Amino acid sequence: MEETWHHARLIPTSGISGAEEQERRATSALLAVMSAVKEFSRAMLKPLGAPAGTVECYIEVPFQSGDKTYYPDGLIRVRRGSKAWTALVEVKTGRNELAADQLETYLDIAKEQGFDALVTISNQIQTAPGQHPTKVDRRKLRKVALHHWSWTYVLSMAVLQKEHRGVSDPEQAWILGELIRYLEHPRSGAMELEDMGAHWVPVRQAVTMGTLRPSDKGLPEVAERFDALLRYASLRLGRQLGTDVVQVRTRKEIADPAIRTQALISSLVSDGQLSGAIRIPDTVGPIHIIADLRASQVTCYVDLDAPRQGRPTTRVNWLLRQLKAAPDITRIEVFVANSRAASAAELLGKVREKPDLLVADPKKEIRSFRVAISTPMGTKKGRGRGAFIDSVVGLMDQFYSDVVQHLKAWSAAPPKMREPEPEQIDQPVLASTALSSQDGPEETAKDATG
Repeated sequence: MEETWHHARLIPTSGISGAEEQERRATSALLAVMSAVKEFSRAMLKPLGAPAGTVECYIEVPFQSGDKTYYPDGLIRVRRGSKAWTALVEVKTGRNELAADQLETYLDIAKEQGFDALVTISNQIQTAPGQHPTKVDRRKLRKVALHHWSWTYVLSMAVLQKEHRGVSDPEQAWILGELIRYLEHPRSGAMELEDMGAHWVPVRQAVTMGTLRPSDKGLPEVAERFDALLRYASLRLGRQLGTDVVQVRTRKEIADPAIRTQALISSLVSDGQLSGAIRIPDTVGPIHIIADLRASQVTCYVDLDAPRQGRPTTRVNWLLRQLKAAPDITRIEVFVANSRAASAAELLGKVREKPDLLVADPKKEIRSFRVAISTPMGTKKGRGRGAFIDSVVGLMDQFYSDVVQHLKAWSAAPPKMREPEPEQIDQPVLASTALSSQDGPEETAKDATG
């Protein structure tokens, strides 16, 4: 009988009747936990510039602006001594997206009140850290900062803090666990990345038919959605590994995200490919992801240096010993000195039987390897079987699990101390006339006088 009983929850999902109730409950749950769990609130607010201090959270605080009264979903205030950092909070759940005019109104209110920031929370995922998913008048950001958290990011940070970084107080850890359970429930409205946008199918079809043009209006959205997918996959993988997984970007791309978007558009038009990379701490190198829309194939690969000692076959065997968990379809490419192109490439199943398949020329030094796995690409814009998002996320998880986590960089053995040779001591040869301790006193006196 007790098996059918339901545990009482601090943040129940029952009774959510609509989008408005869903947003109100999600806002209240998150802000209440932030005010109660110090380590979690610090992890969330420190990147926004908030000081370490007492966290106070409120919901639906009224503000008068002109002849209207506005009710932002929440307010966060951090007090430290006589100083205070304050941010308004606007929340969306489900498929609801943030509206630029509403955000600009709240930015004006924050400026009038002398507040520091506006924090938005929704299921929209940033294409890059620090980049907001909704475009607003940049003049309104001169006095007030605009920050965004996706619900995926909030959930990932909560899991990282509770399961990996730790919460010192057991009761606070339990409270944070209740928030995690709530956000993981489908009725909470905190969804994962759901689709690739309205332009995904037309752009994919144009790539397949060879008719895609740089001026097609759907290209920027598809490029940005792909980067959002990489960020989503990074957060998801980081949540499982208990570490910060980040997307790899150049300095120019970080300073100007439009450069990255234009690079993806150019690659789509010329090669029919979308590509990027993520970095996981303490791994041999970044994981590269290529979605080839023409070939309808997704590939993940990682590059690593070969040993600097040993024959070519010895270096190949060094890699094979680390790929015991990798499937036979794993592709290995070999790069030799003074050559940019791969000198040999073969599937792991065949190389296991005959390692010298990767040795095209025994006289040339193997300098590096590329290990890759490719799978069919999903085409649907949504989630589920045959969906693009699931094919990318699934391959990234498999590639890390079967390949990357087992790879270690080669390191030379430390030089050994030279063993000193034993010292040779020459024993003097005693002459027959030399005195000896075995001679008696009479013999010694006689020898001495002659």
